[in-house]
Amino acid sequence: MEDMTSRDVQAPYSEHLLHYYDGTSRRVLVKDEEVPFPEGKLIVSRTDLQGVITHCNQAFVEMSGYVEEDLIGKPHYILRHPDMPKAAFKDAWETVARGEKWHGYVKNLRKDGLYYWVYATIILNVRDGKPISCTSVRRKPSRAQVEAHAELYARMKQEE
Repeated sequence: MEDMTSRDVQAPYSEHLLHYYDGTSRRVLVKDEEVPFPEGKLIVSRTDLQGVITHCNQAFVEMSGYVEEDLIGKPHYILRHPDMPKAAFKDAWETVARGEKWHGYVKNLRKDGLYYWVYATIILNVRDGKPISCTSVRRKPSRAQVEAHAELYARMKQEE
């Protein structure tokens, strides 16, 4: 998978260094431009218990800007937008690990540096009493909730 570099694009992109829970980091280029969530679509993906993508539907591929081969086997955090606070994902993982359903608003980063908002539901998949994977279904969020969460997340990021 090839990420964009600063020589690939010019302003109005900004460069960010993202650090992930597994100790890895990468530079991403971000453009403050939203891609609207498509009407009537659901984005679906499944990950293993470490957050590595094992399945994704065509809507996920299209919204992410990646090709399927760039997504399968990669950590789901490749979609993490730098505006998202770490606490939001910590809450999601802790909730799902308890076997509870998590709901929340997420700003995702596309491969091209643009972004899109989703209303996500994540569940733990259990077989024979043992957790085996997670499934996330994302739908179009309400504009009012997007605006409220953009403000909330900005405050949370300042506190990090």
